[in-house]
Amino acid sequence: MLKEESKILKPPVGDRDHTLGPDTAQITLVQYGNYECPHCRRIHPVLQARQRRLGERLRFVFRHLPTPAHPHSQLAAEAAEAAGAQGKFWEMHDFLFEQPYEVLNEDHFIHAAETIGLDVERFINDLSEHTYAEHVQEDFDSGMMSGVNGTPTFFVNGIRH
Repeated sequence: MLKEESKILKPPVGDRDHTLGPDTAQITLVQYGNYECPHCRRIHPVLQARQRRLGERLRFVFRHLPTPAHPHSQLAAEAAEAAGAQGKFWEMHDFLFEQPYEVLNEDHFIHAAETIGLDVERFINDLSEHTYAEHVQEDFDSGMMSGVNGTPTFFVNGIRH
């Protein structure tokens, strides 16, 4: 059984997070996941359906939790963040989850960037320089502070479920 303290999201959702839905939504659902995790990939369409059904009542947040068991998950997270810097985090997020995980490599990330209309040169530079590695690490650290030990892990209104 989890200690009460380890069931609380730390830090709470803030400006650094990517969110879908209004800040005033009744439900805030935070997912810790990674793009190579088979369980995260299976739940992705379920979460999309839930978002459509709940509409403005749901705010969805995704935080990265790359793991050594998923060797491409770190660079995939950085690719999503690089897309986010160009205003297309969610487009990259969906694209990465909708592709076979076997193709999660740098060439595929570049193809994704072209497909969703990013400035590809900037995107490639961000990946090669690991510009967003620190942001991904902050997500990982927040997961550790919140008692996350696997993916996917969910928090509803700041409480682990």
